[in-house]
Amino acid sequence: MGIEEMKCGGALHGKYELGRLLGHGTFGKVYHARNLQTSKSVAMKVVGKEKVARVGMTEHVKREISIMKMVHHPNIVELHEVMATKTKIYFAMELVRGGELFAKISRGRLREDAARSYFQQLISAVDFCHSRGVYHRDLKPENLLLDEEGNLKVTDFGLSAISDHLRHDGLLHTTCGTPAYVAPEVIGKKGYDGAKADIWSCGVILYVLLAGYLPFQEGNIISMYQKIHRGDFKCPPWLSSESRRLIIKMLDPNPSTRITIAKIMDSTWFKKSLPKGLKMKEEQEFEEAETLNAFHIISLSEGFDLSPLFEKKKRVEKEELRFATTTSASSVISKIEEVAKTTNFRVKKSDSCVRLQGRESGRKGKLRIEADIFAMTPSFVVVEVKKSSGDTLEYNQFCSNELRPALKDIEWRSAGGNSVAA
Repeated sequence: MGIEEMKCGGALHGKYELGRLLGHGTFGKVYHARNLQTSKSVAMKVVGKEKVARVGMTEHVKREISIMKMVHHPNIVELHEVMATKTKIYFAMELVRGGELFAKISRGRLREDAARSYFQQLISAVDFCHSRGVYHRDLKPENLLLDEEGNLKVTDFGLSAISDHLRHDGLLHTTCGTPAYVAPEVIGKKGYDGAKADIWSCGVILYVLLAGYLPFQEGNIISMYQKIHRGDFKCPPWLSSESRRLIIKMLDPNPSTRITIAKIMDSTWFKKSLPKGLKMKEEQEFEEAETLNAFHIISLSEGFDLSPLFEKKKRVEKEELRFATTTSASSVISKIEEVAKTTNFRVKKSDSCVRLQGRESGRKGKLRIEADIFAMTPSFVVVEVKKSSGDTLEYNQFCSNELRPALKDIEWRSAGGNSVAA
């Protein structure tokens, strides 16, 4: 179904009604659209398959889809779903109504507090991407959108790379990005660290926010590249000494000595007026969680089947791990308690629940995990493990690397003695 047909009363996949044109993306157009089922507005990016194939960008589009499915963060534009017809690919994305940060900068430099707020949100999003092995590689004010509340949203992951694209030397080798924001090592074509290249681009963005103009400006691109290679720029006199020091460390032409994101986030300038949402959560007491009874557990298992042993059930808000065992509830609790002690968790337990809390803060505060034990019969137990707070990636790593191996010897086996498939 083409755009013209949808304007005449049709709906994409019977779900989305397309409206006015909002703008042009890298490889297509972006429309306002409405989800007919929920009445919510979305931005619909429409890309022509033929055009993508003609310019050899099929992998580029596939990469953008795979990357955007990996990154869910308050400061990153969310990809709701991807649909396709014979001729087009449709990206239903979060509609961000506040326009580009570029438009705000074009009116002049920002006050330091405003610049810091946008920068904090940018670094939070970039740090999250890097933790997932994703490097944006085209960070610039035009790819930073603002919502109606003024919150920053990173978009356009079309040039992003993921860790799978690293060569055997552990470096990226594709030259991309926008010239004025590109790190010197990217221009050099000798291979570069995607995280360090993104930090350089963030440094240019911070400079532009505070100064109102680019740090590297020349009449021709060769002269500009020469300045970028030398790190040849001057900070205007109105910049505070703390912001100047931070920019100089970010725009270090030597990637091996360039400041890291961890040190940026630990700098006094960055931490000043830090929004609550970006702070590490303070340690809290274990709070009472809603418990499920045996009937809930059975209803959550398709066809009343409690296998496979380790069933990962993804939900919008939490990750769950469910398994069955013929070991007693007390034995399961003891096993989980052993794992907790060897992995630096505090433990709080009852007859039917074990609650773990990490002693050290992770990316999103201290990891908190709850394991509910349901004795269906004295010799058949169902265990449901879920994250109640903390970082999902850290939770998944704990389950994969620590919890599952420790519980393998109590897994439920079929009558024939075969292990139930994980």
